[in-house]
Amino acid sequence: MSKIEEVRSAMVAAMKAGDKPTKESLSMLLSALKNKAIDKRADLTEEEEIQVVLKEIKQTKETLEMTPADRADIIDECTRRIAVLEQYAPKLMDEEEIRHMINATLSELGIDSPTAKDKGRIMKVLMPKVKGKADGKLVNQMITSLGTGHF
Repeated sequence: MSKIEEVRSAMVAAMKAGDKPTKESLSMLLSALKNKAIDKRADLTEEEEIQVVLKEIKQTKETLEMTPADRADIIDECTRRIAVLEQYAPKLMDEEEIRHMINATLSELGIDSPTAKDKGRIMKVLMPKVKGKADGKLVNQMITSLGTGHF
């Protein structure tokens, strides 16, 4: 079953249950998935569907970060939306798994003690391996700390 069908059936279930916030979150995700398919003029691959879900989560988190603390309504809405969207996202790698991937990439590149200058080479090889499986911001932070010897 494609993500579009999966999200649509969950949205119908939320409507029947009278769960308006969940229905709205699923409706936005469904729109994003459909728009991506329309832009592509073909069905989405599983990887593309995951990218759409992760993009929606990222945008919602950015909205949450920029929201003033006194706007509890927006904060609650974003928090609920993230919880719903994360059900459709793959489990992201934790720091230990990312560290393992970084070490494997370092040995693949033959780098013993990475410096800040090596960061570009490392990222170029590492990011395709972890795309959609790990938070890019966390990977970047870990590689930056690696160059300063805090890894």
